[in-house]
Amino acid sequence: MMLPVDIRWRCFREMLCVAFGLGVLLLAGCTVLGGIQRSGAQAVPGASDDALEGGYARMRARLSGEFQDRVPCQWGQAVDGVLTRLDTDHNVMALTFDACGGPLSSGYDAELIRFLEEEQVAATLFMNARWMLANPDAFRALAAEPLFEIANHGLLHRPCSVTGRWAYGIQGPSTVADLVDEIELSGRMITALTGSRPVFYRPGTAYCDDIGVQVARSLGYVVAGFSVLGDAGATYTREQVRDALLAAPPGAIVILHMNHPEGQTRHGVMEAVPLLKKRGVRFVTLSEGVDLAR
Repeated sequence: MMLPVDIRWRCFREMLCVAFGLGVLLLAGCTVLGGIQRSGAQAVPGASDDALEGGYARMRARLSGEFQDRVPCQWGQAVDGVLTRLDTDHNVMALTFDACGGPLSSGYDAELIRFLEEEQVAATLFMNARWMLANPDAFRALAAEPLFEIANHGLLHRPCSVTGRWAYGIQGPSTVADLVDEIELSGRMITALTGSRPVFYRPGTAYCDDIGVQVARSLGYVVAGFSVLGDAGATYTREQVRDALLAAPPGAIVILHMNHPEGQTRHGVMEAVPLLKKRGVRFVTLSEGVDLAR
């Protein structure tokens, strides 16, 4: 029997405290679970060895041993093994919205979400742990909405690297163990809160190396990229967002953002969706789109 959401949320916060030894801090200037990280410091490392016990620690050690001698050959947003489009001839489009979290990225575009609900537009929402902590009520509501699929956007919004590669000024994990924490702790957070394990994982920045993709797959995730840049990190104008969506081919996976209400993303989406519907485009979650290809 599933626990009520409010109880699962409290259990999750307790789990997070244990997993991070009560002292983990997510980003400079943020107060999370009783700790304050020094201003200007980088995102903290993964969970402490003392806190990681039982099956999680064994799994983490097993994957570290399995991948420790493998050297990445690829780096980018569309390396081998990343899902970048839906392999179907159906006239469908997968809108995906990232919620990245952090001091400057934990906003919530509620007007955008209301529009999607009113228009019955299915979407996949990639949730970062920091965003969920900053927006617990919004997360509960989104997770309860059947239109939306909740997906994993990592613990600290880091690239999917095992060698410490950088993308957009953000450094990825430098070990397999740290990458496991980046992926799996946020995934378990979502599972604890929703009762369902996420299927898809998108790294922070969407950058991966090929070994990182294999690690994610070993954890049971499909690494999701994109084929259409929908808002360039919420920096596009209304017209650019609209035009990107209108130019998207059938089977497109569009990356957008729901964490910058001050941006123009929602305005472009609101203009494009009615026009796309007139063309017969059907909006699907990633899971629905992948099922169409089978």
